[in-house]
Amino acid sequence: MAGQGLSTDEVQQFREALAAGRKPRVVFTAAAGQMAGQLGQVVALTDPAESEEFVVVRFGRDELPFSPADVAVAPKGAGRRPAAEVKPEPQAPQPPAAPEPEFVLDTPRVPAPRREEPKVEQQQAEPKPAKRATKAVKPKGPAGLTVTLAYADGEWTVAAQQGAKALARPYVVKPAEALRMVALVDVPGVQEAVEQILAAERAEAEQQAEKLRAELAEIEARLAELREAR
Repeated sequence: MAGQGLSTDEVQQFREALAAGRKPRVVFTAAAGQMAGQLGQVVALTDPAESEEFVVVRFGRDELPFSPADVAVAPKGAGRRPAAEVKPEPQAPQPPAAPEPEFVLDTPRVPAPRREEPKVEQQQAEPKPAKRATKAVKPKGPAGLTVTLAYADGEWTVAAQQGAKALARPYVVKPAEALRMVALVDVPGVQEAVEQILAAERAEAEQQAEKLRAELAEIEARLAELREAR
């Protein structure tokens, strides 16, 4: 799986290929998150000055914009299906050979047995075969929705994704909002972990505030001494 993204020369090659009516194949890099390793087709390149996500990629039925770091040129042969094995056609069965005529000498002819006329009986109506029950086709429901609350490097982020489509990229939320979200889940273990993280951050912030107060007090005392020296 490539992880370098597209270079400037590769982006220019993609523009020339799209102008010629081709749709270059790409593979998603680790920067694309859960879609890493999947294949797609570049269908358009928008203006990079308007947005850094100007590479429009078709993935399944969706067409989404990505940045050049999210995709890379797909390796040759990726996504191709192996050629189907050619099965030999069954040979038609040979017709049986016609029996040779029997050579009979002075064999008396045997009269054919008398064929009796079948009695006409009232035929019973054959029951009609029961109709097979048609299986109801279950309508396809919407793609699954995933909402992720994450904590890393002192920040809480929330992201949302439906199927392969990113509805909301990770954005920062306040610790109080993260605690309210976890309270809705009603899982004691998760809520305790969040409270421990918030308590550690609160203690660290109090230490920094206390340190700043002490430094401010020293600066004010020094300023008072300088004022008295006038």
